Amino acid sequence: MRTLCDPETGETLDQALVAGFAGPDTVTGEDLVEFHCHGGPAVVRAVLRVLTRAPGLRLAEAGEFTRRGFENGRLDLAAVEGLADLISAETEGQRRQAVRQAGGFIGGQVEAWRARLIQALAIVESGLDFADEDDVPDDGEAAAMGDIAALADELAAALVDGERGERLRRGLEVAIVGPPNAGKSSLLNALARRDVAIVTATPGTTRDVLEVDLDLSGYPIRLLDTAGLRRTEDPIELEGIRRARDRAASADVVLVLVPPVGEGVSRETFPDHPNVVRVGTKADLDPDYGRDAPDLTVSAVSERGLDPLISRLGWLAADQLSGGEDALVTRERHRTELMEAERELWAALSDGLPAEARAEHLRRAGVAFGRLTGRIDPEEVLGAVFSTFCIGK
Repeated sequence: MRTLCDPETGETLDQALVAGFAGPDTVTGEDLVEFHCHGGPAVVRAVLRVLTRAPGLRLAEAGEFTRRGFENGRLDLAAVEGLADLISAETEGQRRQAVRQAGGFIGGQVEAWRARLIQALAIVESGLDFADEDDVPDDGEAAAMGDIAALADELAAALVDGERGERLRRGLEVAIVGPPNAGKSSLLNALARRDVAIVTATPGTTRDVLEVDLDLSGYPIRLLDTAGLRRTEDPIELEGIRRARDRAASADVVLVLVPPVGEGVSRETFPDHPNVVRVGTKADLDPDYGRDAPDLTVSAVSERGLDPLISRLGWLAADQLSGGEDALVTRERHRTELMEAERELWAALSDGLPAEARAEHLRRAGVAFGRLTGRIDPEEVLGAVFSTFCIGK
């Protein structure tokens, strides 16, 4: 424990634990000193005020400590993204996934692939550079390209994962759609266990898409309350309906609400969607839904039927998100770079390709691997990643 004082006035600021750490075995790879102060805002402000007066000291920018660790080789870019995901994780599944990525899961695998690629590229290029030498094995390139074919197959297998990693990271999107006054906002509030959406008897109250995140048995669920689907001449409401249809089409699950009276939205509204669940509303009134019976019935007022609906959502979440914790790919950026690498590997394996062109395709695949881990990356991409961190992380 040490007493922290203002060097100009001698005033005591706090009693704190001061710990020093010698680089390079630190999170940043540099020498570090940590002040473990009491957590009151006034204490923290006073200590920071004194520190920033000292020559050579300033407040860190957002993500600067993590960026220094990246630049000093303490972690790769994918691990940085995993750390950001760990900070923002809201469910147990997201936490487990983020811990794996922050620990270098995808980075380690990509570096292993990259090492094999470099070895094969070296053999191909040696055939170009030393074509006239007698000590270059004739079968070396064939063996190298055989490993490249195996590597391309491994990449293809890693990418055929149903995007479970990305879905777990962002949450299973469940769009609630239906005609005006079908009970969409009431159902959203009932599932969220709090008043999130405004509920009125006036049709067309919801104009934009309202999002609410839930933790359902460790799986992240993102509920989307959308504008009521109906014919209207109101340009603002028309835009809300367009957004509702777009979000429903891209959602993982669509809950189509069917009220007991009025015109419901048929399943054919989303004919190509694989997960449409028709939910009859206002079940406390024991209504007649007609010939087109819903899959489930609920009442947001009495909560009748709410547990079966939650169970159905839990089943859908488990079906679509299970395995996401162990998925190699957790971001669209990862998938884009791995797909680019896979394309270049298959291009390098084309029959009759000159050795120079084969080597160029292999180099491009290596660049894609490098972009994923941050070994090769434009400055603006790094800036975008580190800007997501809080100040001082």
